[in-house]
Amino acid sequence: MSRIHEALRKAQEERAAQGAQEPESPASVLEVVTEEQPQPAAPERRKAVRPADDDGAETLTVEMLETRCRKTVWKPERKTALLFSADTHARGSEELRTLRSRLYQIRQNEPLQKILVTSALPADGKTFVTINLGQMIVRQPNRRVLIIDADLRRSQMHTALGAPPSPGVTDYLKGTASELDIIQRGPVENFYFIPGGSEDQHPAELLANGRMKLLLDRLAPLFDWILVDSPPALPVADGTQLAGFCDGVLLVVHAGRTPFDMAQRARDEFRDRRILGVVMNRVSRGDAYSSYYYSYYKAGYGRPKKNGKDSGD
Repeated sequence: MSRIHEALRKAQEERAAQGAQEPESPASVLEVVTEEQPQPAAPERRKAVRPADDDGAETLTVEMLETRCRKTVWKPERKTALLFSADTHARGSEELRTLRSRLYQIRQNEPLQKILVTSALPADGKTFVTINLGQMIVRQPNRRVLIIDADLRRSQMHTALGAPPSPGVTDYLKGTASELDIIQRGPVENFYFIPGGSEDQHPAELLANGRMKLLLDRLAPLFDWILVDSPPALPVADGTQLAGFCDGVLLVVHAGRTPFDMAQRARDEFRDRRILGVVMNRVSRGDAYSSYYYSYYKAGYGRPKKNGKDSGD
């Protein structure tokens, strides 16, 4: 039985044990399933190279990020964006450090930079994981991180960050904004954000027009990590399409809510993609070693709403 299968089974057991009770917290402790290894030195960033299909657009540089991207004021939701405080021991920090360490261990042996973060169903916690994993990575010296809200059907990341919602991904895909137009620089150094952008009635067609891959290819040389928050895998096919532009997939499971068969189906949606592991979110405090269950699966084959809005998808 694979470790991912075990993680999904664990989610089912948590769901049955908790019944109709609301899980107590968004984060607890990570169960480590690989050996701890020294974290590698910061990788040398690749020289910016213009993609062949870029149609003569200017080559992007780090200096452009620092001087031409919008400096915006963010007002993060503290319940979702946990690590924006100065507290280095904030609740959830240790499991996120371990998750960060595991990703670096994988990158020692295989290319890994662009990660798709998805879930089986809405409100399982994929946006929560994307934001806080990005924050944990950027706490390291000289690490530049970009998080992208690619859930074009229900963009919520800007709400959690307290950031402007547009221009963003949809505006770039429609050709009405450039890369530098849509990237925001927030209050944290080296932490960048692209929101979902203006509403569009045909997000699947936008994702299929080729410009999303172009966007990631052009921005990849400027960042150490790019984390892409996708729509949930089962309701729509956008996530599997986005996975084709990324180096690996993290599947987020709501431990007290995601049905086992739904989590398995989500895994199967990415059977032809590189699944990095499972992040088990929202486990009760009493289960000290299973809140974030992260496993590396080399073979690769929503939280309740409040006032009509997700409280931390």
